Amino acid sequence: MNDKLVFLGLLYFVQGIPYGLQSSLLPVYLRGAGHSLTRIGFTKILYFPWVLKVLWAPFVDRVGTKRRWLVGTVSGLALTCLSSALLAPEAHIWGVAGTLLVMNSLASVQDIAVDGAAVGLLKGRGELGLGNTAQVVGYKAGSVFAGGGLLAVIDVAGWSWMFMLLTFVYAGVALFVWGAPVLDDESLRGTQADGSRRGGQATDAMRPWRVWRKMLAVPGTPWTVLYVLTYKLGEQGAVTMFPLFLLDHHMTARELGFWNGVIAMGFSICGSSLGGVLLAQFSIGAMMRRVFVLRTVSMVFQSSLLTILEPSPLMKGMAILSMSVQHFLGGLITTLTFTTMMHCTQRAEESIQATHYSFLATLEVLGKLTFSALAGGMVDWFGFQVAFLFFLTLSAGTALHVWTATYTGALRENQLKEQPK
Repeated sequence: MNDKLVFLGLLYFVQGIPYGLQSSLLPVYLRGAGHSLTRIGFTKILYFPWVLKVLWAPFVDRVGTKRRWLVGTVSGLALTCLSSALLAPEAHIWGVAGTLLVMNSLASVQDIAVDGAAVGLLKGRGELGLGNTAQVVGYKAGSVFAGGGLLAVIDVAGWSWMFMLLTFVYAGVALFVWGAPVLDDESLRGTQADGSRRGGQATDAMRPWRVWRKMLAVPGTPWTVLYVLTYKLGEQGAVTMFPLFLLDHHMTARELGFWNGVIAMGFSICGSSLGGVLLAQFSIGAMMRRVFVLRTVSMVFQSSLLTILEPSPLMKGMAILSMSVQHFLGGLITTLTFTTMMHCTQRAEESIQATHYSFLATLEVLGKLTFSALAGGMVDWFGFQVAFLFFLTLSAGTALHVWTATYTGALRENQLKEQPK
């Protein structure tokens, strides 16, 4: 089990690096250069490959092996970083945007392969909880490394050395995956491993509507689809805009990089880790009910801080507390969500499990991405206070949706305890 956790955690770590570069480093850089919140929000379009990954997920699911896909994508990330070391962001802003777009494209393909490996590797309730903790914590650790740690590297050594460091990180992980023994299991190999058993899958690949029908027929899928599209909307708006409010009124870019890029994300990792531990002891439905209510309460507190515009040590302390609590609860919710998604996926046929999970993960990204892109425009048009009232309403609506499902819907314990197919 330890080998599985190290393998998954490391791959999700390097997968989180592009997100950290774009979500924490790029907004601070652009805001410092005088760009509007609307323009900063539209940089989220660089995440678009994550939305499209469901289109090529069946191909990754059926062609080649997980090892080859993972080594190929991580090696591609290393080469992309090596070429990006030659760019100067002040003179080549479109080159920087292109770099992030390519990194997101490669990371999205890597995600399909590693998710498919995770579905095959993790067995039983205990492994699911710990495995999804490794997934969420690894991804967020990579994001913190990129959004906080690499911000310090830029200040000291410059842009080129930052990307040289990333080149060595990705190259080392590619070598690790090439020799990883956890991928020796034949059930994790592609069509080359067992062509006769998978003969019918080629027909499905040529007729994708059959795959879609199978995916939507998996028990719990309709509710899970709606849930993953909406569960982060209010939180995502607040997480995206509150740091920029602080940058305008209370903190410098360096302070914000430390408190939001490192400390608050550290609380997020703690919340994700705690989620994996609690899942082994308590029912997921009862946990989700309580945590979603706590998240709504924390957003009420954060929204109240928007009325304070004068800088003061007390305001700065409350803002740091608010971000830390919000990220802690967000990390806990993310672990619970990805465990729920994997529970649902394991009810699907083995031949479509990676595609099914990629479908849910794509919708999860789509919900967050769409709202993040619009949040900046909402703040520019209506102001922080009105926008945050809308974020709070969305958060409360999601809490009600989850609360109802624990009693009458997909989160009832008798459904979650069903054995996967």
